[in-house]
Amino acid sequence: MLAGLPQLTLQPLQRVQNAAARLICDVPYHEYITPHLREMHWLPVRSRIEYKLCLTMYSIHNGRCPSYLSDMLQPAATPSRPLRLRSADSSSYVKPRLRTKFRERAFSHSGPAAWNQLPEHTRQMSSLSVFKRELKTILISRSVA
Repeated sequence: MLAGLPQLTLQPLQRVQNAAARLICDVPYHEYITPHLREMHWLPVRSRIEYKLCLTMYSIHNGRCPSYLSDMLQPAATPSRPLRLRSADSSSYVKPRLRTKFRERAFSHSGPAAWNQLPEHTRQMSSLSVFKRELKTILISRSVA
């Protein structure tokens, strides 16, 4: 529901998260909160949205989701594609072509977009707990950079 929202819309949610971290860690308002968020292993709001998208895509990829979700997506490696592409050996999903920026918020676009950005070895993990740990590490390192 929050995927693809502009930064202006997500800023109030990030402020709430920052205020909660300040309250928990007893951090004064003039001090940076980012190191404390990292210390508590809290992802920024935008990264948290991407985390949830990737978890849903992991469930779809491993067949642990309702069929209405998996029916929305098309794997990059399908029998309907006659050409032998490099993507045929990967666990990527096709992002549908869109005519408007607004449609990028749809799960059929935002889910594969988030999933395809993950390294291949992360997408191939068989354990959910290991996948979550690796995903969180990746997203924390992206938010720092």
